[in-house]
Amino acid sequence: MKNHRLALITAFTALSLGFASHAFSMGSDSTAPAAKADDYKKAVNLIDDEKYSAAIPLLQKSIKEKGEYADALNQLGYANRKMGNWKAGMEYYLKALSLEPKHLGANEYLGELYLEQKDLPNAEKQLAVLKAACGDCDEFDELEDSIDDYKDDNNIN
Repeated sequence: MKNHRLALITAFTALSLGFASHAFSMGSDSTAPAAKADDYKKAVNLIDDEKYSAAIPLLQKSIKEKGEYADALNQLGYANRKMGNWKAGMEYYLKALSLEPKHLGANEYLGELYLEQKDLPNAEKQLAVLKAACGDCDEFDELEDSIDDYKDDNNIN
C-alpha cells in the first residue's frame, strides 16, 4: 500500500511539474530564457577556441535580446582586442565597466590592452582597481604577471 501511494504521489508531482513548466514557457517571447543564454555560452566557447569573429555576432544577438550586460560587453571587448581591433575592444571594456565598475574580467583585459598599447601607467591603474575589488584573485594575478613580463621585456624596474 505504501509503494502504491508513493507511486501515485510521484506521478502526481511529475504531472504537476510538467503543467507548471509548460505554463512558464508560454507568453509573447518566442525565445526561452535558457536559449538566450545559449548564444552567450556558444560565443564564450568560440572565444575559447580562438574563433573570435564567429563569437561577435552571437554576443551582439545576446545583447540585443537581453539588453547590455557587463559579461557580454567584456567578451565583445576581448574578441575585438584579440582580432587587433583595439579601439572597439576599449569601447566594449569601458562600457562593461560603466555598468559594473568592479567587473574582474573587464578590468584585467583592459589592463592587458593598455600593455599592448605600451601604456604601463594605465595598466597599473587597472591592477590597483583589481586589488581593491578582489585582493589576490586570478584576474589580479594574471594582470600582475602580464605587467611583470612587460617590465622584464622592456627592461623596466
